[in-house]
Amino acid sequence: MSGFANLKSSLLAEQVQEEIYQYILKTPVEVGAKLPNEFELGKLFGVGRSTVREAVKLLSSRGIVEVRQGSGTYVVRTTPLDLDPLGLTALEDKMSLALDLVEVRLILEPGIAEMAALKASKEDIEQLIKLCDKVEYQIRNEIPYIESDIAFHTCVAMCSKNKVVEQLIPVIDTAVMMFVNVTHKKLIEETIMTHRNITEAIAAHDPLGAKTAMTMHLTFNRNAIKKLIEESKDIR
Repeated sequence: MSGFANLKSSLLAEQVQEEIYQYILKTPVEVGAKLPNEFELGKLFGVGRSTVREAVKLLSSRGIVEVRQGSGTYVVRTTPLDLDPLGLTALEDKMSLALDLVEVRLILEPGIAEMAALKASKEDIEQLIKLCDKVEYQIRNEIPYIESDIAFHTCVAMCSKNKVVEQLIPVIDTAVMMFVNVTHKKLIEETIMTHRNITEAIAAHDPLGAKTAMTMHLTFNRNAIKKLIEESKDIR
């Protein structure tokens, strides 16, 4: 196989692994459940079994699925290892974990937003505005937006130009994902409003405004999680 053909095959496998991942999330396929076999997946996504096999290998490397010889392919987690390097999503009490994470975010992210407002370049601001617009568009049109939400907060962190903050991005990413998962997208308007406020403050190089907007954003999140925890106690 030529180098070009190899590249084409690799790109197709990457595309299919993302399609299978979205299938797992949207169906949804629960953790512990078995995926359709290679033939059925190939038919579902319009590709050959070899492409499905390569796609499954990619998903396996991300910790999403586990191939059990003679049995099949099983979903073992729905959060990729590359988005959860601390292994926090393996903890069972998701509500308590989500609260702990948002409290850590309240310690970190307002200060990060403040630094971002001081140091963001013109190009950084353009990217942040694009991501802010994208999250709002996806929310308004009921398109899954978790990856764009993560990208938005990652962009804020990158705007800080701080190498230590860059190392904290995986923690922030995990916290964003955990919040969206446990609240089932309850804070739609609040997310749109506070993302916009954060973006406008950073664009205006207004550090206090950025810090305040991020604090408001995370306070909405914390209050929503605490409310869900209280509601779960009442049900018991």
